[in-house]
Amino acid sequence: MDKSALVKLVGFPATLVHGDPHVLDRWFWLKARLPKTRNGERLLDVGCGTGAFSIAASLRGYRALGLSWDERNQSVAKERAKYCKASSAQFEVLDIRELDRRADLVGSFDIVICLETIEHVIEDLKLMRTMAGCMKPGGRLLLTTPYLLYNAISPGDMGPFSVVEDGWHVRRGYSRIMLEELCEHSGLRVERVSYCSGYVSQKVAAVMRRVSGISALLAWALILPLRALPPLLDSLVTTILGWPHYSICLEAYKPRQLPECTIRASSASLAGPPRTIDISGFSPSCSRAAVQSRADRECDTCKSLTAEIVSAIA
Repeated sequence: MDKSALVKLVGFPATLVHGDPHVLDRWFWLKARLPKTRNGERLLDVGCGTGAFSIAASLRGYRALGLSWDERNQSVAKERAKYCKASSAQFEVLDIRELDRRADLVGSFDIVICLETIEHVIEDLKLMRTMAGCMKPGGRLLLTTPYLLYNAISPGDMGPFSVVEDGWHVRRGYSRIMLEELCEHSGLRVERVSYCSGYVSQKVAAVMRRVSGISALLAWALILPLRALPPLLDSLVTTILGWPHYSICLEAYKPRQLPECTIRASSASLAGPPRTIDISGFSPSCSRAAVQSRADRECDTCKSLTAEIVSAIA
């Protein structure tokens, strides 16, 4: 079966209805935060799957780069981008756990998106810091991931979760405070936390998962007309029932002006006025010990001096 046949006929909208019905929910959330542009801002899609959101960003004027470890998915993404005339969307095969090795991407992107990916990665803080490193000062991170307190759609949502990175979730999800914690330790500031994929969307997904056990094609055909229901009813029904959303959504910002830290040596071996060192990469709440370590490594006069922080970390 040609996985891009519908994209050939319909174009970009077909990329949103090929699989999980929650993809459409994420697109509506993302679209509201991704205004059309003529400035050619750069966007990095970390864990891009078959490229739906990279293609969407390209069609809205962004120069998008989608990253995924899966060569087959990247081949499909390139094919669909061609059909959709998304000429500024590019795709590379890369294990996002090794994103930190791509020095050429550091400080290069106005926007980084990471949708339903971080829950697959054990070292989530490392990934978060690396994504922050890829952002320009003033850049934004748009991220979605399962909400820690969701109601299970199918038995697999209750665990057990993987203890190795085998493609399945390595944790149930995240709460607001957990995302704030990741941002705090990655030098990012939280702009807003919201939610998507409510009651109606979850029930449509449940039908698809059950019928997929019989036939994936049958499941897709069965829920195709039901995909119109969540955009129309989800917000109202979810609010009335007090039902938890399936995904939690983060908007975070990388400060344009990173703090500096002035240190003064307590050892008489270092002459001259207090030195100023750059502590970009540390969060505003980083520990004195962490800054101390950074200061010692960057001092070319005395590697073993004991430094004292004399200016507060903003």
